[in-house]
Amino acid sequence: MGLTIGVDIGGTKIAAGVVDEEGQILSTFKVPTPPTAEGIVDAISAAVAGASEGHDVEAVGIGAAGYVDDKRATVLFAPNINWRHEPLKDKVEQRTGLPVVVENDANAAAWGEYRFGAGQGHDDVICITLGTGLGGGIIIGNKLRRGRFGVAAEFGHIRVVPDGLLCGCGSQGCWEQYASGRALVRYAKQRANATPENATILLALGDGTVEGIEGKHISEAARQGCPVAVDSFRELARWAGAGLADLASLFDPSAFIVGGGVSDEGELVLGPIRKSFRRWLIGGEWRPHAQVLAAQLGGKAGLVGAADLARQG
Repeated sequence: MGLTIGVDIGGTKIAAGVVDEEGQILSTFKVPTPPTAEGIVDAISAAVAGASEGHDVEAVGIGAAGYVDDKRATVLFAPNINWRHEPLKDKVEQRTGLPVVVENDANAAAWGEYRFGAGQGHDDVICITLGTGLGGGIIIGNKLRRGRFGVAAEFGHIRVVPDGLLCGCGSQGCWEQYASGRALVRYAKQRANATPENATILLALGDGTVEGIEGKHISEAARQGCPVAVDSFRELARWAGAGLADLASLFDPSAFIVGGGVSDEGELVLGPIRKSFRRWLIGGEWRPHAQVLAAQLGGKAGLVGAADLARQG
């Protein structure tokens, strides 16, 4: 199969891109994300039509945030869109006239990194995305592992603290409550409240109040050496690395790929994650260690991965 289209459904925009067999994006088309579930289906179709103009496209891959069934056709549940058993594949196929594959967005991003990014050269890769929440994907034996019902790799909702912090999923103590962009902001606010004298750089980047601290302020403050910001990244990394050590016990991959907005800070966060991973890896003194790598494709990983999964059929 030649050219395919990948679709990335974001909170504010839907992006479609024509992708070749080498993972190169040849053209893109973006439309605003509508407020209704049915409007989103129409917007996906419009984005596909816009991106495909002038190209001979053979299939469409859609990355959707939520649980996608084992047939990669129905969105069983989406947390941010009112999709409940939504037959997305059938609806988009009817509108576009093209074969459609639907995949969880984190799985699509993981596949993109495995095929065309940091995972090249590895057969067994675990990807995690440290963004607002925490997502992931499993590639073992060169295959994307989705589980019997299609909803594997929801790593963010592994409970790491019994009766811990309340999660948006309704459970308590989920990993993403301790290793995510939201967690980073919470750590910074707590530390700035406790020791404002160590947060002067951080507070100055916002509106001067603890309540005004945002993720972008923490990143910039850490680059400037702000103690509170640096320590907040270290706390996030401690939890992230410990979680990777648990995943190593489950899957024994040759590499972990860390993506998402938090990972954009590079060694500021990856170095401490590696340190924590080594600290908590059971038998780490005597066993081989998986590499902990930075994702390479950035925000285009999901689009490229979805397009390639459509090519795989």
